[in-house]
Order: sequence, then structure tokens, then C-alpha cells
Amino acid sequence: MRKTDILTDAQIRNAKPEKGKFVKRLLDGDGLYLQVTKAKEGFNRNWIFRYDMDGVRHDYGVDPLHRVSLAEARRRRTDLRLAILDGIDPLQERVDARKERLAEKAREVKATTFKTCAEAYYKIHHKTWSNEKHRKQWDSTMRDYVIPVIGSLNVNDIETAHIEKVLAPIWDKIPETASRVQKRVEHVFNYAIAGKLRTGDNPARREYLKARLGKLQKGNGHHAALPFLESPAFMVELRERDSISARALEFTILTAARTGETIGAVWDEIDLKKKLWTVPAERMKADREHRVPLCDRVVDILKALPHRGAHVFSGTNKKPLSNMAMLQLLRGISPGHTVHGFRSTFRDWAAERTGYPEFVVEMALAHAVGDEVVKAYKRTDLFDRRVRLMRQWAGFLAKPRPPKSGEVHNLRERRAS
Repeated sequence: MRKTDILTDAQIRNAKPEKGKFVKRLLDGDGLYLQVTKAKEGFNRNWIFRYDMDGVRHDYGVDPLHRVSLAEARRRRTDLRLAILDGIDPLQERVDARKERLAEKAREVKATTFKTCAEAYYKIHHKTWSNEKHRKQWDSTMRDYVIPVIGSLNVNDIETAHIEKVLAPIWDKIPETASRVQKRVEHVFNYAIAGKLRTGDNPARREYLKARLGKLQKGNGHHAALPFLESPAFMVELRERDSISARALEFTILTAARTGETIGAVWDEIDLKKKLWTVPAERMKADREHRVPLCDRVVDILKALPHRGAHVFSGTNKKPLSNMAMLQLLRGISPGHTVHGFRSTFRDWAAERTGYPEFVVEMALAHAVGDEVVKAYKRTDLFDRRVRLMRQWAGFLAKPRPPKSGEVHNLRERRAS
């Protein structure tokens, strides 16, 4: 009868290879060994079960000692011996189990639809989107444009032609929406690729769709912009308004920001000591972090604001301003103009009254700068130069020129005459 249960806890705890050797095996009996191997730091101790099957000797790795005790290793040896008596090869069974796991994973991947991926992506990322409107737009654009076309398709089978079918009806008619839908679909595919639910390239990349559908046009027209020479007088009247929406509009004009960037701003993005507003990539149109220098007037505005929650500009209900709050205020002061139009006002002023290169102004507006001439500047956001630019903009807005003889002070009366 074979001798078993030879080893003791002390033996396995202190076992190590002889001097000059790297491996040592200690027999516990009936095919069970403790294999001790030299490592960089100390020793690795693993249980090995040796058995013969159809005249071939096999070594079956049980588990390392730190996971399986001596008593548990002996119990597993008994189970393995019983399996062999039933004609089961432990190693082959392990290989078969691994194949089944891989097959199950393959079935899981095959069953993963675009809709499932989109829902998973939204569940992970929507919590970081502070703009409630952005969350609602994600749902509505996916529901109206994307899911009906590719929602039920396997995410691994979708090609650019499928995305073209999604975007073609809106590519020329409503390019702003088409641009947003394209970015959202591209994010979902990035999620699928990162999770190995899809192999190959991202079929929703902008350059692929541009090749198929043509260049995406910018909007359906220009936003009505106030002439820059009239903007200082406008600011005088705006500063007489005592409301959160008035301060938000003034902040937006002084920073040349977009409406969504302002109403989505949270206090964690603001550093008053450094006079800096850092807008995270997920809130930017270009999906890149944008650093905004804050002039003294903007700092004064922020210091005077009440803290009513996470958002910088929020009402008594602690909710951020609505998307229409600033526009409604603007209509009361200067009918016919838009909040977004002040970005054009800023650009016109910079072109007419400053000597800054166009790419510096474009960076202040958080526009992509891709001209060959300015490639050398792509490694920086030219923050120091933009600090001076925005300081000059604030200075221009703070010093309205006295009206000429016969001019009317009130902007609304001037436009009515």
C-alpha cells in the first residue's frame, strides 16, 4: 500500500531547494507534491498532482500553497483520483472547461447589440455630465436617430455604411445635430472596443463619414451678433440688471464662452486664486479640456454670487439656470441678438482692435486650430497670451465711449429710431 500524508505543516512552511538548485519537490504520497521554486524575493510554493493516463504521465497544477492548505490539497488529490478511476482526464477536463468559457464569451460578444452598449456607456458616464440638457439630448438623439437603425445589430458587425444610414438624413439638413449624434455613436464604439466587444476600427470616426457624406457644414447660418462698437454701451445696461441671469450673461461675454459651458459650470471648476476656470473635456464641444483665464471683473462677479449648490449660476431651487434664461434677458435689452453671437462680437473686436494672431483668438474661443502655420503651437494652449487678450477685452467692455452729439443713450431707443 502506498504511503500517503507524509508531509507536515512545518515541512511545507520551511521547504526550500538545496544550495545551487532552483526547484525542489516534496512528496506527500499518492501523486501529490509540493513544488518549491526560487523567486526574486523568497520562494514560490505550489501543489502538483502527478498521475498516469493511457500510459502517459501528466503533472496537474492544483493551486499555490497560499491559496490551498495541506489538508485541502489532500482532499483535492482524493477527488482527482476518483475522477481518474471514472476515466476522466483532469488536464483534458481543464482544457475543455477553458474552451467552454471562451465559447461562452464568444456567445456573449455575439449577443451584444449596439443598444446594449449604448445603455452601458450611458450608465457609466452620465453621472459626470452636470448639464441636465446634455443627458436628455443623449436619450432623445439615440431614441430618434440611432437605435431604430442600428440598435438591434451586433456591435461587432456594424460598419461605416450602417452609421452613414443613421446620419445621411440629417447630415446636411441639421448639421449641428448630426455632429453631436456622430460623436455620441463614436463614444459608444470606443466603449465596445475597449471592452473587447468589438474588434477592428471605430466605424463612426468623423474622417470616415466625411469621406462618405462630404464635409459637415457649420450650422444653418450665423448667430445674430451685436456690433463690437455697441458692446460697451450694452454692458452698461446689462450691469444695471440685478439677477443671476444678468451675471451669467456678463460672465459668458467676458469669457467668450458658450451658453452650455456657462450654465453647466460648477464651483469645482473655478480657481479664484489662480483666476482660472477649467472646463472638463466632456463638457466641451471639441471634447478637449479648456482653460479659461478670468479677468478681475469676472472674479468679482464670482465672489459676489451666492453658493446655492454645485453649480455656479443657480436659482433659489439650487438648480442651474435654464438654457433660455440668458437669451430671454438679452431679448429685453437688445432684441434680435443671441448669446452665442457675442462670440462673433469678441472675434470681430479682436480682429479690428488687437494685433493677436487669429489662432490665439480661436484658442480663446475653444476652436480647433489645425492650420499648417500653427502646428508648432499645438503643444500649448497659449494661456499666458490669452490672459492678456481677455484682460484687454474686459477693458474695452468696461469703457464705453461717450455718445456723439445727437446719439441716444438707450440701446433700445436707438434701434427703434
